[in-house]
Amino acid sequence: MTSVDRSDAAQPHPHADLHTDHSHGGSTGGAPQGGWPAGPPGGYPVESDRFTRFVQRLHARTPRWVVPLAAVGCVAAGIGYTLLSDPTRSAPDALPTCLLKLTTGLDCPGCGGTRALWYVLHADLPAAARHHFLFVFALPFLAYLFIAWAGRQAFGWRLPELRVGPKLVGGFLAAWFAFSVIRNLPWPPFTALYV
Repeated sequence: MTSVDRSDAAQPHPHADLHTDHSHGGSTGGAPQGGWPAGPPGGYPVESDRFTRFVQRLHARTPRWVVPLAAVGCVAAGIGYTLLSDPTRSAPDALPTCLLKLTTGLDCPGCGGTRALWYVLHADLPAAARHHFLFVFALPFLAYLFIAWAGRQAFGWRLPELRVGPKLVGGFLAAWFAFSVIRNLPWPPFTALYV
């Protein structure tokens, strides 16, 4: 049997008040369960800077349709660039170009996406799918998600929501990775995917 020194058992722990605070429901660290009641530890209130206050005021005064309209403008600019540049007739090294393809000769995960969009806009789905099958597959879902989000933000529409969970996103990214590897294999029939 071993003897236990109990001389310091009666002494309170020097930081015992930090581990249990009975006045706030027994949470750890002296903070209540809902966070710090009056700012961060130390009791100093945090004042937001001028830029943060400006952004908050701008956000409060901006009509709700401005952000969806800006997003539509970005999409329209991308579509306009695709239609004007005609990526199906440009040289492989024309600017802007894919750095990975320029340096290694391999198709990157996004290679062929602009050409696929061009073919979609010209209603040639087989050619679009040949240039980037996953882009063509994902395009209707992305368009619906965008329309549902923009309609809800701008007009308060309540379209049925698509359930996009982590497993679905992970599965799509895994398929995209596999597609990116397969399209660079140098044997038939995989060479048909090379763009």
